[in-house]
Amino acid sequence: MAGLDAPLKGVVGKIESVLADRLDLHTVGDLLRHYPRRWDRRGEMTDLRDLRPGEYATIYANITKVASRQIITKTNKKMYKTDVTVTDGARDLVLTFFSKYNWQESRFPRGSSAYFSGKVELFNRKLQIVNPEVEAIGDDDFNEADFAGAIVPIYPAAAKATSVQIGQCMRVVLDTLDLPDDPLSSELRGELNLIGLRAALDGIHRPRSFDERDRARARLAWDEAFVLQVVMALRRAAAAGLPATARREIDGGLRSTFDAQLPFVLTAGQQRIGAQIADDLAAEHPMHRLLQGEVGSGKTVIALRAMLAVADAGGQSALLAPTEVLAQQHFRSISAMLGELALRGQLGGADNATSVILLTGSMGQAARRKAMLEAASGEAGIVIGTHALLEEKVQFADLGLVVVDEQHKFGVEQRDALRAKARDDRRPHLLVMTATPIPRTIAMTVYGDLEVSTLHELPKGRAPIATFVAPVAEKPNWVDGVWRRVRDEVAAGHQVYVVCPRIGGDEPDDDPLDDEDADEVGAPPARPPIGVLELMPLLVERYLPGLRVEMLHGRMPSDAKDMTMRAFSDGAIDVLVATTVVEVGVDVANATAMVIMDAERFGMSQLHQLRGRVGRGGAASICLLVTDSLPGSPARERLDAVAATSDGFKLSELDLELRREGTILNTAQHGKSDLKLLSLVRDRGLIEKAREHAARIVAADPDLVGEPALAAAVDALEKKGADFLEKA
Repeated sequence: MAGLDAPLKGVVGKIESVLADRLDLHTVGDLLRHYPRRWDRRGEMTDLRDLRPGEYATIYANITKVASRQIITKTNKKMYKTDVTVTDGARDLVLTFFSKYNWQESRFPRGSSAYFSGKVELFNRKLQIVNPEVEAIGDDDFNEADFAGAIVPIYPAAAKATSVQIGQCMRVVLDTLDLPDDPLSSELRGELNLIGLRAALDGIHRPRSFDERDRARARLAWDEAFVLQVVMALRRAAAAGLPATARREIDGGLRSTFDAQLPFVLTAGQQRIGAQIADDLAAEHPMHRLLQGEVGSGKTVIALRAMLAVADAGGQSALLAPTEVLAQQHFRSISAMLGELALRGQLGGADNATSVILLTGSMGQAARRKAMLEAASGEAGIVIGTHALLEEKVQFADLGLVVVDEQHKFGVEQRDALRAKARDDRRPHLLVMTATPIPRTIAMTVYGDLEVSTLHELPKGRAPIATFVAPVAEKPNWVDGVWRRVRDEVAAGHQVYVVCPRIGGDEPDDDPLDDEDADEVGAPPARPPIGVLELMPLLVERYLPGLRVEMLHGRMPSDAKDMTMRAFSDGAIDVLVATTVVEVGVDVANATAMVIMDAERFGMSQLHQLRGRVGRGGAASICLLVTDSLPGSPARERLDAVAATSDGFKLSELDLELRREGTILNTAQHGKSDLKLLSLVRDRGLIEKAREHAARIVAADPDLVGEPALAAAVDALEKKGADFLEKA
């Protein structure tokens, strides 16, 4: 008998090494959680429409045509190529076999059916499988009557580990399985009408009916949602038990003075969330709040008002930004918004002023020493910086609030390194912000240990941004049209961003590339995306002669980046050619146009973020998505969706529907997710119910003393999924 933690070695035989190397399956539990991707009934045709290039698949289909011919290979060898056309009754697929002798044609009688396993490939825009393995054809021991009507699980497979072989391993494991106690109590199973764990594993891997499969899938999907929500509920409870210094509002302090001099009226959303944060700061346990809102919705003002409230209460705030460009932008904009309130001890400073300082890795030694001294002494009420704030030698007198901007750029270790700089054992309050709208189901899973506040309104005066796809592959004349529009914007007295997905040149790029469509049907031909260094001479010499064109990217020295950004802000540059360093925090009201090159290389949320850099003044603005992706391809569908709406929350939900859920939840945005059956698109109600039940159980039994099996499942998830839970 084997438990869930038992290694597959010794249980399933020699194929164990293939399962480990190709499918990352190492234990009995790993294999049991390798659920079928679909279920077919033997004797019925398989739906070929589900096949995708690059995947290993097993199909059951009818042979309709067989044709062989001799070919000459590139090495001048003679071979026979046999094309076997199969069908499921709705769609055809070509299976191609290569052999030294002409024997394959007689192997496939027309009108017969068989199982075929292999890698799906794209050739001449059509799907095919080359040299697939063939199961149950011409086999004397094969008795179709024994299999008629049986439900066959079809597993995600790999080379040398077909779906049939995985199914055989699954049967061995299920027959020798020693399961621990069910993590769901019998009372909870009865309340939710869920079957037991053993029945669910049998029902998912060898169901006797589709109804049995559905009940098994419902139970296992609940487990995924529920155990994760228990983890989050435990974290919320633990955070509520930590000590923190209460930072209560003070009448007549910095914050009320700042509010009185604001040149605009706070939106209803800003006022509502400001009140929530004020209540959090007044508590004696640390705030853990996520603030999300559209680009330009006014998150920085909310964060600044919170930092001023902490300064009023005698504490300091640290604002952590992912790039120096963004940190410098925050420093300039916050200093400008505060005016005399930021000039503590300086001529013209208000009596109750605080000090705002900047700390980055590229600062000179003297300036860096001065900034660190002001932070350590408590003279600086607001410290803005990059990863330099995380260094051990950077200290604070009384750190009361940590604000993390664009939180997805940081791991939890980095946030904790900054929060650990608080005085004594008291934790600082935490406010993390993102301009990338998060679907509600993801907010409840990945960010389930945080309270979530959402800004939906945009401040008055934001100009509309018209977005268009520029399909240069279909319409080459659009290239000239794009640059003609850029010249028109400059002639009207405005400025333009041009964004490239990479820096270019011979050195590897520092800027990330969200190239999620590299293997898609209909994606542009494989080629390096255009870089800033390649585009610059084309613009200067050919498309935009006479205009003031400069570049900005991550490999430039820090002072050069700051100088370029200042020049663009001051109107001394007409066209700024940049990488995604301008994605967040850059605020130039006179910029009215953005051109995004190779736009299919970016994710939908990133495109939405980028176009939010324009339209920040009173003039109507435009964003052009330049692409050579083909009509009807997934890449083009996403670009069309971005062009069709300016609502980032709608886009985030659509992004979730269009992309694999693993790519949403995984840190690297590619690869596997720990969620196997739970659908963040389909199962919103289930996730909400799981959150309610988890909160109820943890409130009644914070240490899960009365739920030992559930405690074990929680512990296993936290050990196995630390990266998934912490850094996603």
